[in-house]
Amino acid sequence: MKKSIAILSFVALVVVAYSCRKTSSSTPNKTAYLDLPATPYNYFDSFFVSANKIATLGRVLFYDAHLSVNNTVSCGSCHKQSLAFADNVPFSVGYQGAVTKRNTPTVIDVRLKESFFWDGRETNISNLALRPVSNHVEMGIDDPNTLPQKLAALPYYAALFNDAYGDGQITTDRISNAIGQFMSAISSGQSRLDMYQAGNTSALTAQEIQGKFLFDTKYNCGSCHLGGGSFMTNGYSGGGGAVFLDIGLDNSYVDIGRGTITGMTTDKGTFNVPNLTNVALTAPYMHDGRYKTLNDVLDHYSHGIIKTPNLDPRLTDSTGHARQMNITDNDKQAIIAFLNTLTDFHVITDPKFSNPFKSN
Repeated sequence: MKKSIAILSFVALVVVAYSCRKTSSSTPNKTAYLDLPATPYNYFDSFFVSANKIATLGRVLFYDAHLSVNNTVSCGSCHKQSLAFADNVPFSVGYQGAVTKRNTPTVIDVRLKESFFWDGRETNISNLALRPVSNHVEMGIDDPNTLPQKLAALPYYAALFNDAYGDGQITTDRISNAIGQFMSAISSGQSRLDMYQAGNTSALTAQEIQGKFLFDTKYNCGSCHLGGGSFMTNGYSGGGGAVFLDIGLDNSYVDIGRGTITGMTTDKGTFNVPNLTNVALTAPYMHDGRYKTLNDVLDHYSHGIIKTPNLDPRLTDSTGHARQMNITDNDKQAIIAFLNTLTDFHVITDPKFSNPFKSN
């Protein structure tokens, strides 16, 4: 009897020891779940080593569906890298299948913006990060302050927060800061237009150069979409402050845009001027995604502008009526060819900006 008990005790100890060893050797860590970059985010100066680690954490948070109430939607669900961090539908789908009220804009070069969203409701990029999280349609977390506890239960965040901030403490501020840091790293600068403006005159074809001329001068598109390969609009930092425009879309305002935020009559029907980087990839267009193609957009400016109450003066003629640009087919083809030169294939394929979660 004693011998049997001794044998059973020995077997039990072996089982416990094996179980402990197995648990220890298979303790989950970030590398078991994530494919993280070996190189830093090039946007940041090498001096800011911690900024790269914070951006790496932000990348994981950006793509983690656990930031939604039912673990189904992430920031990356609507801001798709292959689509220039925009979406290919007029309105994106939220955590319960309902759709957003406005089209999803790109977040490429968002660090340069002075205000965010179509109505400019936010001016801080870190605060921007948590707006969709708490939105009742998009991700549904009523109180973002509950996020730290939820994320702390996941096996990969302790190490990520420790790498980024020097300890494993998860806070709402750190979450928003990290996502903001990642979005700030998503920058353009390697389009064919960038190359052309850097002195490579062969980077554009004759038709594309003609399209640029038409865009900048004849049709005056450049007065709203300003500067550089990214075509940083006058709503970007350094561009004189955020600008919201009414471009004559509707006889009566279905969506009053900026007016929702300010309550001012003069702001009704005005919207943030969008960034045109990778514009060929961000269809459909406008705040409500009404136009499927760039040709549709040019048709609007050609003969579809409506004399709305707050129509931008640049879109009126000498008599005060809505301007009809009457853009020829050849001119449309040239402008569209030019707009295609704003595509930066590097930013939409760079692994550092991709979904880091392993599929298995």
